[in-house]
Amino acid sequence: MQLVVDVYHAIGSFPNKELYGLTRQIRRAAVSILRNVAEGAARKSKKEFLQFLRISQGSLSELDTQIEMTKRLGFLSEEDWSVLD
Repeated sequence: MQLVVDVYHAIGSFPNKELYGLTRQIRRAAVSILRNVAEGAARKSKKEFLQFLRISQGSLSELDTQIEMTKRLGFLSEEDWSVLD
């Protein structure tokens, strides 16, 4: 849950032109991680749970790439980067 909170705080200062672009995609990826872990945990079988964890892992990789991109574009401060890295 803390990851989502940290992401929302970090991207709050992104340029307005990114509101419906990168900002939205980053939020969706972060929330997707949490959502899929929760849904998987509620499933009856270990196999289903593992499948949801794999989906979460994919969203985490997506988020990692997006965060790196925003750092390179200069949208993310060093302080926020260190929190999310």
